[in-house]
Amino acid sequence: MKKFLKIFFNFFLLLLIISCNSENGTVPDKQKNPVNAEIPKEPQQGGKLILASIGEPSNLIPILAADSASHEVAGFLYTSLIKYDKEYNIVPLCAESFEVLDGGKLFRFKLREDVYWQDGVQLTADDVYFTYKLTIDPKTPTPYAADCLLVKEFKQTGKFSFEVRYEKPYARAIVTWMMSILPKHILENQDITKTSFARNPVGAGPFKLKEWKGGSQLILEANETYFEGRPYLDQLVYRIIPDVTTIFLEAKAGKVDYLGLTTQQYLLQTKGAEWEEKWRKYKYIANGYTYIGFNLNHPFFKDKTVRQALSYATDRDLVIKGALLGLGEKTVGPYKPHTWVYNDKLTPYPCDPEKALELFAKAGWTKGKDGYLHKDGVRFSFTVLLNQGNKERETVLLILQEQWKKLGIDMKIRTVEWATFINEFVLKGRYDAVILAWNILEDPDIYDVWHSSAIRQNGLNFVGFRNAELDGLLEKGRSTADRTERKAYYDRMQEILHEEQPYLFLYVPYALPMVQKRFQGIEPAVSGITHNMEKWWLPKMWQ
Repeated sequence: MKKFLKIFFNFFLLLLIISCNSENGTVPDKQKNPVNAEIPKEPQQGGKLILASIGEPSNLIPILAADSASHEVAGFLYTSLIKYDKEYNIVPLCAESFEVLDGGKLFRFKLREDVYWQDGVQLTADDVYFTYKLTIDPKTPTPYAADCLLVKEFKQTGKFSFEVRYEKPYARAIVTWMMSILPKHILENQDITKTSFARNPVGAGPFKLKEWKGGSQLILEANETYFEGRPYLDQLVYRIIPDVTTIFLEAKAGKVDYLGLTTQQYLLQTKGAEWEEKWRKYKYIANGYTYIGFNLNHPFFKDKTVRQALSYATDRDLVIKGALLGLGEKTVGPYKPHTWVYNDKLTPYPCDPEKALELFAKAGWTKGKDGYLHKDGVRFSFTVLLNQGNKERETVLLILQEQWKKLGIDMKIRTVEWATFINEFVLKGRYDAVILAWNILEDPDIYDVWHSSAIRQNGLNFVGFRNAELDGLLEKGRSTADRTERKAYYDRMQEILHEEQPYLFLYVPYALPMVQKRFQGIEPAVSGITHNMEKWWLPKMWQ
């Protein structure tokens, strides 16, 4: 009996030591240090990747969502006919093949026959046609209908094949068919604006939604029947953390595996042996630009002279230095610097306070005894809306607030939670000005953002910019595939935007992602590092 008790006591003591070591973070050295570990040669299945998002998705029906949080998650849940590869070449996805015929007016698609919805129903051309019809339905409040409306005829030629014809060549017609395909058998006869599918989607992508805890997290789990093969990771966990500083602290504590760093975090807070041992950092110019958008229905901002004055009142160099620690580039418009479409003959408005005051005076705004600009007894006072948790944009506004105050401009800052910010303020036009960022797409057609037809409910031209010449240029630019011809149209379009300043174009930042070194299969490319996230994997010793 004594021998038994002694064995039991020793066993209990061993368990206690193991437990304490585990709680204190003591783990075998190979597990603790990715640098010294021997990485398996072949990918291994299992584990999870924890990501963080400052915004919660508004819904998971891609044609209804205008926010990046929704599209990022939905990108893992659905499939499309074609996609961009890591070098931005267009390649088949759930299409087995596609052809471009008749000078770009006819497109033929053949679908793979091994694609299934996550409920086991086969995906067919019926689903593609249903998605197309739903997108162009006037009752569908989507900002993405314009491309589909250019289709002259959609003709199904078989259960897994169809063709679409256009009246005339359309430069980004092929990009239209990168849209996420929706399931006809579930959504047919439903009101797309009221369906519970928005929070309980069924897709055919590499992952499926397992759980959505509002305001907390979304868990995506691997789709075992995904036609390109089951992802190596078991789960993607999106934690909703509406503050970038908190996200960083959670990553430092080992509770987030992938995040985008601020410039301060990249340059100053992730230095040293411990960071280098556990993390990989990446840096490349981002596919996006940051801007302040003016509500052109606001009495102050109807006058382009005022908008120009604000541009002259802005020291973009100081903004980039102060908010980005220099890790960004000034921009004159909605395109990425150093690309073929960017109009490098234009230069950003210089910071010229005297010129700014001259333009304000021309528009009737002069300084009063209180030091602020006034016109007809009204102070030049307005509020810029900011989404919660974005320290970079908050810093931008604080810098501008100080700059502009010297000229008599009373700019206030208001922070709003992301979903409310987008749905209740931005898309409904309930603001004076907003600070936001747009992704820069691979094709330069930005009809959906700048054409006057996009001024509508849930439309992306939410600032309300109308210009007949620009409308015509956008229409011409998308109607030819000739790059030289398109370049001329888009150069002139950038000249108009530069003159009109419906946005205060600020900068293109550098993307600064950071990933735990435990994760393998990451392939940096022209398109960044997330192009193959479904192929990332985690060695079993770290799962």
